[in-house]
Amino acid sequence: MEPIAPLNADDLAAALTQGGQAWLVLSIAAVLPMLWSFTLAMHFARPYVIRFLQTLTLRFGGDVWWLSYVLIRDVLLVITLGLSMLFLFPNLYLMGEGLPITAPISTVLLLWVLVVKLLRDVDEDPAAFQLVSVLLVIASVLYIVPQVYGMEAADQEYLGDLPSMLISVSNLDVATPILWGSIAVFTLTAAGIFVRFIVGLGRPAAKPVAESTQEAA
Repeated sequence: MEPIAPLNADDLAAALTQGGQAWLVLSIAAVLPMLWSFTLAMHFARPYVIRFLQTLTLRFGGDVWWLSYVLIRDVLLVITLGLSMLFLFPNLYLMGEGLPITAPISTVLLLWVLVVKLLRDVDEDPAAFQLVSVLLVIASVLYIVPQVYGMEAADQEYLGDLPSMLISVSNLDVATPILWGSIAVFTLTAAGIFVRFIVGLGRPAAKPVAESTQEAA
């Protein structure tokens, strides 16, 4: 048996860096299903929160409750989007241990959710609320299903080839166009929102419909 050569400082630093990066990425991928679950729970808890607000007799307490709910709900969305953006990094998605194959699509759909929230009042517009609900459900399914039945079930032989089909590095023919298409759509969406708000700078804000109706009366 040949003796193992000792690692020099550069090799040790490279091994620690690569190992730490892989651990961090896989840890984020494993935590995201819980964040998706909390995000969906907070979004669909809106009817319950409104019913609870109607039982409160103190206006200040109702305002604090509603603002706390909105803050937690929207912060969860932003955190989930921020962590999901690592799936748009080619060196992480197409190499290493692999990631859920449809994760980039779920990231794009989550960005669209935030775009809808920026452009429309989801809490007052039923159509906008339904649109956000559909986007959130589709995005969560596109991430949680390949994460659970791909990465977490890779050693389950009774699933056959299903786990390898749901992991990016095991199905590069499908994963590569998904990644670059998602990057293109994500970039175009972000650029469109940026241009829209830049163009709108300095313009007077549009009055709410209810306020405009009262002034006309």
